[in-house]
Amino acid sequence: MRMKPLSPRESAKLISYKSKDVSICQKGVEEASKILFDCFKSKKYSFKIWKSHELHPSEMTKETLDWIVVLDTLNFSFWTDEDIEPWTVRYEGKDYTGYWALCASINRALKEGIPITTPSYYANITKTQCQHIFRSETPTEIPLLEGRTSNLNEVGKVLVKDYKNSFVNVLSQCDHSAEKLLGLITSTFKCFQDESEFDGKKVSFYKRAQILVSDIWACFEGESLGKFTDITCLTMFADYKVPQSLLHLGILKYTDKLMQRLQSGEIIPAGDRLELEIRGNSIWAVELIYQEVKAKAKIDAEFSLLSPEKLSLIINSVIIDFYLWDFAKEKLEGSTNLPCHKTRTIF
Repeated sequence: MRMKPLSPRESAKLISYKSKDVSICQKGVEEASKILFDCFKSKKYSFKIWKSHELHPSEMTKETLDWIVVLDTLNFSFWTDEDIEPWTVRYEGKDYTGYWALCASINRALKEGIPITTPSYYANITKTQCQHIFRSETPTEIPLLEGRTSNLNEVGKVLVKDYKNSFVNVLSQCDHSAEKLLGLITSTFKCFQDESEFDGKKVSFYKRAQILVSDIWACFEGESLGKFTDITCLTMFADYKVPQSLLHLGILKYTDKLMQRLQSGEIIPAGDRLELEIRGNSIWAVELIYQEVKAKAKIDAEFSLLSPEKLSLIINSVIIDFYLWDFAKEKLEGSTNLPCHKTRTIF
């Protein structure tokens, strides 16, 4: 029987309090909370930002749900070393890299008649088939191709065997609860079990599992298949891009020793204390920002009139993550002064 780890929020709090090389600057938290509050108040940022990206589907259908499942089964580790051409996907006359190349390659496959979003197809997909689907315009292929093939096989086989070939039947068991869905995903699919050990405690981050729940919520605009009454149970998604934003905004602070290691391009092994400190503090920093934004909303004339349920659709850690990830992609791509940590892992 699998030992239950601390939740991502509990894990982050523990890691933050015991960290040696990563810390959180309260002044940075306060400054960021002002920016985020203004974004929420002006409606500049909301869950609608997800569908505004041209490669994300806009239709609210069962087929879109299955598209999102494939996306987040594969949503990891796109970084390449600075001196290597990145994995690049051409779709409808444009070249994409990183996460957007993944979206483009799924859309390209569907356009070519490959049923990449059908579980019974990808349950038995081969590495060779994946090589074709994720083919690159450069000599660099998508990282961790074997891990991606294995993830697709595992998720596909479970959905075929236990859920009638569609993720919609997983959703039907969750009573519109994000927490229940997160628990079901992480207990059912090993490739979503993003867990480690920190100071003798079993901790969790559940980056892709939480992204899967949040992408469904955002795509379906909190209604229908995306209706979750407890979306605030989710934290930010502990990846390698958002910490870059938090560092740039003066929210995270790294020791000189850690910064030197990252700037040298050193690979940090998965599960290493440094990796866990960066990921844990990223989650906890966003939680602190979220609490500050909520406190501002409580005394704001407009927000104070909203019910807690309505407010949770406007202000939560998910949308704060969306903002910080977009910020990193738009402002910090290719930055060498503020490097992301390099850990090659499916999580």
